[in-house]
Amino acid sequence: MSTKDFLEKDYYAALGVAKDASAQDIKKAYRKLARELHPDKNPGDSKAEARFKEVSEAYDVLSDDKRRREYDEARSLFGAGGFRPGGGGGGGGVQFDLGDLFSGAGTRTGGAGGIGDLFGGLFGNRGATRRGSGSPSRGADVETEVTLGFDEAVSGVTVPLQLASPASCRTCGGTGARPGTAPRQCTACLGTGLVTRNQGAFAFSEPCRECRGSGQVIDDPCPDCRGTGVTTQSRTITVKIPAGVRDGQQVRLAGKGAPGLRGGHAGDLLLRVHVQPHELFGRSGDDLTLRLPITFPEAALGTTVRVPTLEGAVSLRIPAGTATGRTFRVRGRGAPTRGGASGDLLVTVDVAVPRALGAEAREALEKYAAAQPDDPRPHITRRVIGGA
Repeated sequence: MSTKDFLEKDYYAALGVAKDASAQDIKKAYRKLARELHPDKNPGDSKAEARFKEVSEAYDVLSDDKRRREYDEARSLFGAGGFRPGGGGGGGGVQFDLGDLFSGAGTRTGGAGGIGDLFGGLFGNRGATRRGSGSPSRGADVETEVTLGFDEAVSGVTVPLQLASPASCRTCGGTGARPGTAPRQCTACLGTGLVTRNQGAFAFSEPCRECRGSGQVIDDPCPDCRGTGVTTQSRTITVKIPAGVRDGQQVRLAGKGAPGLRGGHAGDLLLRVHVQPHELFGRSGDDLTLRLPITFPEAALGTTVRVPTLEGAVSLRIPAGTATGRTFRVRGRGAPTRGGASGDLLVTVDVAVPRALGAEAREALEKYAAAQPDDPRPHITRRVIGGA
């Protein structure tokens, strides 16, 4: 990101948020605009494509705490014409350009020290240069979503994804000029991208308005990218989703985002995962859950039941006298964890009550009731009798 971009572009306005907006508000605004402006929803709409690029660039800066802080500091120092000359006094004037300023340089025609010392390192390695537009640029992070089956999320899966993101124009090779032509050197700044403006005792170098700080003028723009050197392109990539991913989790895949320009590193892919529900299993953290219906005789007498897991069936012993709602733990049959182990399968018992009884079953149940006179609710019975 060049100093020219920091000073000329209002990223807050691009996202429609206030300067003190929280990170969550910025993310919410970006996701809303990205959905509305995405090229897949606006095929052939050059204005929507341009806005999509603008919004992506703004979010790339404002979503990074360090870059946002640098951007705010730059706008605060120079956005309103800062460093105006003070009252009279001796000493020579100061001359510096914005590119040298942010790289820690600067020259004085008199006095001690350099004005660059006041700002050296403000932008770290993102300091502008006289020809910043020609330097490598990291690709933007790309956000997208994917829906997985329950089994795929637990075991991990490799899926193809089709993405649309800004990349160097294939028609002009990123020059912005129509094939067969080339940009020419700007005569206003002589190719430096900067012009000097005198203001009292100070001489400020600022981005050239004729070439917008690029140092070059394109007389015959590329018909595909309209002189920007960048187009939105569709590409298919294959990504590996790690085992154990959860519904709603965001996975960051380094280097799978938008390609970098002029040899810059690619951005990251931020993949939001949605997991379809399973017909039998639920999930609680790294544990899988299962509801197991059993009959009253099985609960009262005890039994062994075969229960399913995602890796095949296992035997589960139900002890005599098991009440409904009791949960049994099957070790190691849950979802994979980050440490390489696995969660457990939690089996919760539901004692099933038959909706209809045959004559023989009813007779047997009545005999059981007569033979088993124990009160299952003595604490309630005492209260009822005591209040009668």
